[in-house]
Amino acid sequence: MILEGILAVCQPLTILWIAIGVVVGIIFGAIPGLTATMAIVMFLPVTYSMSASQGIAMLMALYIGGISGGLISAILLNIPGTPSSVATCFDGKPMANKGQAGRALGTGVVFSFVGTLIGIAILIVLAPVLCAFALKFQAYEYCALALFSLSMVVALTGTDMPKGLISAVLGALLATVGLAPIDSRPRFTFDLFQLNNGFALVVLLIGLFFAESVRKKQDFTIEENVKMKGAGFTFAEFLAQIPNAIVSALIGVGIGILPGIGGGVSCMISYTVSKNTSKHRELYGTGIMDGVVASETANNATIGGAVIPLLSLGIPGDPATAMLLGGLMIHNVAPGPLIYEKNGAVVYAIFTAMLIAAVFMLLFMLWGMRFFVSVLKIPKNYLLPIVMVLCGIGAIGNANQLFDTYVMVGFGLMAYLMIKAKIPTVPMILGFILGPTFEQNLRRVSQLASSDPFYNHPIFCVLIVATILVIIFSVRANLKDAAREREQELSE
Repeated sequence: MILEGILAVCQPLTILWIAIGVVVGIIFGAIPGLTATMAIVMFLPVTYSMSASQGIAMLMALYIGGISGGLISAILLNIPGTPSSVATCFDGKPMANKGQAGRALGTGVVFSFVGTLIGIAILIVLAPVLCAFALKFQAYEYCALALFSLSMVVALTGTDMPKGLISAVLGALLATVGLAPIDSRPRFTFDLFQLNNGFALVVLLIGLFFAESVRKKQDFTIEENVKMKGAGFTFAEFLAQIPNAIVSALIGVGIGILPGIGGGVSCMISYTVSKNTSKHRELYGTGIMDGVVASETANNATIGGAVIPLLSLGIPGDPATAMLLGGLMIHNVAPGPLIYEKNGAVVYAIFTAMLIAAVFMLLFMLWGMRFFVSVLKIPKNYLLPIVMVLCGIGAIGNANQLFDTYVMVGFGLMAYLMIKAKIPTVPMILGFILGPTFEQNLRRVSQLASSDPFYNHPIFCVLIVATILVIIFSVRANLKDAAREREQELSE
């Protein structure tokens, strides 16, 4: 079956479709709002007439290309092309502002490839075991996991924790708009049917980051002397980042396995873990290679993690894998515990296609970096209107409704006021992503508590202890940073 699967993919036409899928995915990922999910949705009908191996291989290529392409706009424009590239903005754009756009892009591309390889390797070797572990996650465990992830907000708030917590609470409140998760009662919809599904994460991200980019003039300065050499960094720097990449990849795979979490959370958590364990954490956010490595390795490793429950259990972990599930069904491949017995050749064809797509992604993006960097040479008065149009297209394309563009503008104005008030926007993103997961599972836990007490769930207890430890260490680190800043101000 292994040989049959490899041979099915290693055909000239199939490889051509994989290459096309990667290129299209990169383009969709690079344009804010046009995510990997949208690329799969638009090209799913194209695969109807293909064989199972060809069609699924192209869909996987779109997935990998779309997740990786998000780093381009995140680094160059400070607007994440996909939610998975949110944390890439934190250090990627500051690196570009310092004239290191090529270095930032090269770092993101290479470690996106590394993260994808690690995710695929774990997918191939440990899929059945990890799926059995993921099945142990019920309401208690998901509630504790969401609380643990929310505790990362403390690390992201910086030295002004009250304002950071205000931002996180605001994000969680925005996530309550729409129909309630248990009883489906409308909340804060004001009788607008467009708000029944709540605010879209992509629209929120575009509004927040575009407002921040417009506010800073240096974000769109003209760069005349952008030089590219290789991938932008040395082999010694690559080796120094290996521990960071391995930890971030493991976080990405772990988050990817759990349904409903996704790459947006994995990149934020891995960035926070990298920052808290670094010896130079004060440099994070100023343009440091470590931050880009943590974010891009994690979000691409999430691909392998998300495919594990998709194939072994038939459970999609995010919207993109939900569309992939539809693609598998269309080609008469039934995901589940028996997939290796019934469609073993197709499974190994998927693994092979993912590896080939990862290689194409690396080659195409390294080759295109010199063209990507040229975006920085475009004058601000030409670049801004183009970016605004692309943002509008991305907002409309999310749900095919013009209302989302108004929401995008509203979030942009809100972000501008928050920046003026020196309230960070990053904690709000994490609160917005994790708020629904925490609320839904907390309500379930409250119903189960009388008949199924928490001490019957060891994973829940471990995650609660880990949450307490993260909060303690993060508060200590923030207090030390605040003391260091005060000392610098007094010395100046």
